[in-house]
Parts: sequence; structure tokens; C-alpha cells
Amino acid sequence: MAASDRRAELLEAAIRVMARDGVAKATTRAIVNEAGMTLGAFHYCFASRAHMLELVTETLTERYVADVRNLFAPQRDIRDSVLDSLRAFWKGFEANPGEHQISYELTQYALRNPGFENVAKRQYEIFLRAFGSLLDLAARNAGIEWTRPVPVLARYVLSVIDGLNLVWLVDRNTDHSQAVLDMLADHLLQHARPLEA
Repeated sequence: MAASDRRAELLEAAIRVMARDGVAKATTRAIVNEAGMTLGAFHYCFASRAHMLELVTETLTERYVADVRNLFAPQRDIRDSVLDSLRAFWKGFEANPGEHQISYELTQYALRNPGFENVAKRQYEIFLRAFGSLLDLAARNAGIEWTRPVPVLARYVLSVIDGLNLVWLVDRNTDHSQAVLDMLADHLLQHARPLEA
């Protein structure tokens, strides 16, 4: 098996273990057992457990972003694109709450365990970059510009979605959550204007 394939299988095994048992129980031994591999395979594919956790974050974030990136078609109404992307993201969240719960556990785990602090920092860098790229794509395809800096808007969107996801994990109130997404889209679009010809 190629090293890249082995690494991909180990990452998927890690995601399954974390979603099922939590981040703290996702030991290297639990992950290799899940993947049907040896500890040697793990150490061949990852420089450390922290490195593996960073790659888990990248894998999950890219999965979520890929689902919504294609909704920003050129010349499409910006509100429709933003709303559809938020709803698609939310649909994916509700379909895989265990995967999304990983990110919250991972943040706390990384902040509380010496040597893993960079995992939490990297996690949010990845999230912010992903939301920033989606905002840039939305603006390009709709022929608008944002009146606030994209990094600030990305942090705002991430903060709302982060909080909304966490509340939903507790109360599972889909109707209220979708209403908040509509409000987020409306508020975000108050900071958009057509490009000057």
C-alpha cells in the first residue's frame, strides 16, 4: 500500500475513533487497531500524534468546504449563494454530528495538554482560511465586494457557526438553528456592495 493511501486510511480510522469514543481515547494504538495496521505504520505516516491531529482537522475542514464551494456559481444572486452554502453546511453538520463534535473536543484537548497547543491554533487557522476563501469566491462570482475586511467577516461567520453548532449538539433544535442561519446571511449581506464599473 502506498504511504499516501496508508495515511488516508489512518486519518479515516482516527476520525471514526474520535467520533465514536472521543479525542482523549483516540490513542495511536486505538487508531491503528481501527485501521488494522501496526504502530510502525502510524509512526511511518505521521511525525507525531499532534501532527496526525492537525491532519484530521485539515481533512474534516476540506470535506465540509468542498460540499459548499460549488454552490457559488458565477452571476448567481449572492443571497441565494450564501444561504444555500450555509444550509448545505448545516445539512452536513446534522448528518454527521459526531464528526463535528471532534472539533470542539480537539480544541479543548489541545489547549489542556502541553505539546498540543499548536493543534488548536492550526485548527482555527484552517477554519478561518476556509471561510475567507468561500467569502472571496462568493464575492468574485456575484460581482460584489465586501465592505469589511474578509478576515474579520470570516471570523464573524466562524464564531456564529461555532456557537450555533455547539448549541444544536445540546438541544437539537433544527428550526431555530436554521432561522439563525437566515439571520446570519442577512446580516453578512449588509456588508456587501456591487463592484463599481
